[in-house]
Amino acid sequence: MSRQSLEDILPLIRHPSHYLGSEINAVRKDPGRVRLRVALAFPDLYEIGMSHVGIQILYHILNAREEIAAERVFAPGLDLEAALRATNTPLCSLETRTPLADFDILGFSLLYELTFTNILNMLGLSGIPLYARDRDDAHPLVIAGGPCTFNPEPLADFFDAMVVGDGEEVVIELAETWLQWREARGSRQELLERWSRRQGVYIPSFFEVRKDARGRQELTPRFSGYDAVHKALVSDLNQVPYPDRPVVAFGNPVHDRLSLEICRGCTRGCRFCQAGIIYRPVRERAPENVLSLADCALGSTGYEDISLLSLSTGDYGAIQVLIDRLMGRCEPDNIAVSLPSLRVGTLTEALMAQIKRVRKTGFTVAPEAGSQRLRKMINKNITEQALEDTVRSAFELGWRHIKLYFMIGLPTETEADLDAIVGLVRRLQRMGPRGRGHKDITVSVSTFIPKAHTPFQWCPQISLAESKEKVGFLRSRLKGQGTRFKWQAPEMSILEGLWARGDRPLGRLLVKAYEMGCRFDGWSDHFQYARWQRAMEACGVDVDVYTTRGRDPSEPLPWDHIDCGVSKVFLQQEWEKALGVTQTPDCRHGECNLCGVCDFDTVKPVTFEAETPVKVRHPPQRRIDRRSYNKLDVSYVKRGPAKYFGHLELVKIFMRAFKRAGIPLRFTEGFHPAPKVSFESALPVGIESAEEHFFVDVPLHVHPASLLDGVNQQLPDGLKITACIPALDRSPSKKSDSFHYTVTLKEGAFSETKLKDFLNSPTRAFIKTDRKGRVKTIDLKDAVVELRLVSPRTAHMTLNVSAGRHVRCSDALGDIFGLSNRILKLATIIKRPHHVASKWEPQHPD
Repeated sequence: MSRQSLEDILPLIRHPSHYLGSEINAVRKDPGRVRLRVALAFPDLYEIGMSHVGIQILYHILNAREEIAAERVFAPGLDLEAALRATNTPLCSLETRTPLADFDILGFSLLYELTFTNILNMLGLSGIPLYARDRDDAHPLVIAGGPCTFNPEPLADFFDAMVVGDGEEVVIELAETWLQWREARGSRQELLERWSRRQGVYIPSFFEVRKDARGRQELTPRFSGYDAVHKALVSDLNQVPYPDRPVVAFGNPVHDRLSLEICRGCTRGCRFCQAGIIYRPVRERAPENVLSLADCALGSTGYEDISLLSLSTGDYGAIQVLIDRLMGRCEPDNIAVSLPSLRVGTLTEALMAQIKRVRKTGFTVAPEAGSQRLRKMINKNITEQALEDTVRSAFELGWRHIKLYFMIGLPTETEADLDAIVGLVRRLQRMGPRGRGHKDITVSVSTFIPKAHTPFQWCPQISLAESKEKVGFLRSRLKGQGTRFKWQAPEMSILEGLWARGDRPLGRLLVKAYEMGCRFDGWSDHFQYARWQRAMEACGVDVDVYTTRGRDPSEPLPWDHIDCGVSKVFLQQEWEKALGVTQTPDCRHGECNLCGVCDFDTVKPVTFEAETPVKVRHPPQRRIDRRSYNKLDVSYVKRGPAKYFGHLELVKIFMRAFKRAGIPLRFTEGFHPAPKVSFESALPVGIESAEEHFFVDVPLHVHPASLLDGVNQQLPDGLKITACIPALDRSPSKKSDSFHYTVTLKEGAFSETKLKDFLNSPTRAFIKTDRKGRVKTIDLKDAVVELRLVSPRTAHMTLNVSAGRHVRCSDALGDIFGLSNRILKLATIIKRPHHVASKWEPQHPD
């Protein structure tokens, strides 16, 4: 897809900035100067994919090699998909707008079962055959990685190869093997054979599918010596690269912050948790390494928040010292630190006091079950007392919003366990000091889904009817002031369960659902369970065979040929201990539980012991002397691709550019400090401007010229600061009461007759509806100060924007000339400064 064709589409879709590919730290290489081109595909929307650390890691590692170019592509929104299909335009990468079919390797990240239809949609939009057997040397190799590959069978027919386990080392092995293969001009089959010799690489076509007497899948290896795939494992995170210049997403990604993985793996042994099994053993990143990465990445991104990632961040051996040193680095720059996966018992008052030094981030606790009996059964080794103490401390330290996560449908669950959830929430709601502001608790509930390679992989999932009943039970009892109840749709849970333990024959169902229009099944506003039901009926799939049916431990499972490192014997023992409500201790602090993953030579836990705790420092009082700052009037232009930035997005882009340029700003005081900045006006998405202003306070030593040069080097295409001068007074100048525009149509034309009708009419009522549905009537004769045509496709307009008269330029033109929404979105609308608008000059005729 060319840049020109992109320009024909972007004005017509939501979130156009997500498809620009010009983010800070994005890597754009000349395709003619590389030997291998890889497209990293994420089968969900941009705002989800750009929040995923895995794709950033692979992007960083591959692009570090001069001969390799890695680019990104995300599942297109439904509006972009429609536009691509209507114009027969292929899906392309972000960085160079290259059709996916032109890449050498197309690699998908498989994180969530309910994104599977998006994979087929992305292949279909690219003109790449869905089934691996239908592809030849003219097509890219289609590979995949991520946690869903630990049961690869439902997707096996669609991929040439799949990576099971850690990707940092194996991705370079795959790339180097490809380069050698290409040099030797080997066949596609020869490449797959070479890849199959790499640990963690699964070649689905090297296994034949058969059915046993009961019609269940059995896999037979086609080649001797390739009967199992052992997961790829990075033995030491400190020896593999981690992105220190991550791509800074446009828009509003789900996790809009710097994410640092401080640890991989978990030893807690929760029996429902697949991640706790497949990412073993525990491997911590050294504190000095984390601090170095944080310092470099903050400087290269300008983020305002850091999130320390791990399955259980509080278990990190040196967490208290790390947080103290990290806060010492971050607090002076008003950078907040969050720990999104803290377990009850590891979240101490000292730790909470540290992370609230800048501003209080989210506080989430996952009891999983309401009763102590059920928590012991699932090996969630926390006591109710510890849970209550943690929440009480949080309330006392100033948190007012607590999130609690529970599961329903866990093995052996009874009605008493559901009552226990209600009782626990009510007790927690009553905690905390009285009279210190409003407290609220959000309760999130999801249905338990048995996953491969866990002790519960043999368990039945509760039926759709049972799930609805249990959700209804809790919803009716958790009503009341201060409590919000959220739940995952039971239909989504049953579908996730279908794929989580599915086999290869389910591939037909996926194709049928895709053909029937299923997309974004993990999004409640797009999920269409009725379509899935019709697809299952057409394919003869009984969902209960895969979900509500329990498995006998002797039964062959579709994923038996995938070795996650933890032995099946250990999983069976854990299942038996669960039925006996017997707990298994954390091996981090005790004896080895003999799960089978460690050889204690190259594969073993990597941890860092806690140093002497540092005394907690209380947040210093910020005393800001206004006389130590200058208020500057900053002028800038917003042209070309920058027109696709919304106002809040634009503000964030500028503030992060200041941080990257090393220019400190004055911040507000209080619990949530923010930069003191004031933008003169907010431009709608799609509008360009030849001159805009904002006002910002900077220290006295910052010279306006250095600000202009420094910040401009950090801005994306289309944004540029043109002037920076001291503001005339301590407050922003008075806003103009009129805006001036030049509008050039790409399609259609302005009607002289309709213009005359408008100019000659005494009034022109325009009905305006705001986002809240409130209706207001505006007289366009009062709103439009001047309107004249330069040519049939170019008009100059001046609008009165005083209170009660403001109307958007496109709305006014649409009403006056009867122009469609499409024509106006495709038009070039440029806002002009007053000194230019006062001497309009005719443009070249169309």
